[in-house]
Amino acid sequence: MKRFLVEAIKPSMDRLTITGREARYINKVLRMKKGQELIIMDGKGRSFACAIETVSYQAVTVRIKGPLAPQLPSSIKITLCQALIKAQAMDYIIQKATELRVHAIRLFFSERTVIKIEPARATTKMRRWREIMKSACRQCNRPDLPNLEPPVPFEQILESAPNNDTLKILLWEDEQNLGLKAIFSRISAPPNIWAVVGPEGGFSPDEIDAARKSGFQTVSLGNRILRADTAALSLLSIIQHEWG
Repeated sequence: MKRFLVEAIKPSMDRLTITGREARYINKVLRMKKGQELIIMDGKGRSFACAIETVSYQAVTVRIKGPLAPQLPSSIKITLCQALIKAQAMDYIIQKATELRVHAIRLFFSERTVIKIEPARATTKMRRWREIMKSACRQCNRPDLPNLEPPVPFEQILESAPNNDTLKILLWEDEQNLGLKAIFSRISAPPNIWAVVGPEGGFSPDEIDAARKSGFQTVSLGNRILRADTAALSLLSIIQHEWG
């Protein structure tokens, strides 16, 4: 059954009017008709069985038949802290991190970040990334949207990371002593993980020192140097396989 994410839906409603991109997708791309059934997700973890009542180019009205059984959440909450990278690769990380069920995505810029986002463009970028997350949720049947915040300096990521019940790790290509396998072998699944992945140019020595002082462990994925987007998704996949 086709799935759509519409944040305006509420449990008390018996009908919903869908507008904007989702309505155009239902009408023009899928060419769905009156009487067809679909699932509406609210972005907060709830899903509803619905049936189409009317369809037009700008709006689709559905009857809400009732809530569906909630999905079991992941046993861990992963916050991906990702340095800004080039546009297509950044979009790809946002999409795949959503599919891999990260709890939150925290974006940052650091000393060697190549990509800079002017304040005037930040709102547009955030809107685009949010639409990418919605599409990913629809694709993979995820009823809740990850929390996405505007890019901040790396120092703010370090300052805002919680200390209690949280494993804090930072991928670093020069780490020689500690790999993910060693972490898995010595601790049980933590309830929260903050995972930091840097920009194309990596982290500076001062940034590594600051991260360690903030309680982050530098870890390696092995002796291969991975692209930033490959590293992020490899890290998330390994964590979910081991603990998710």
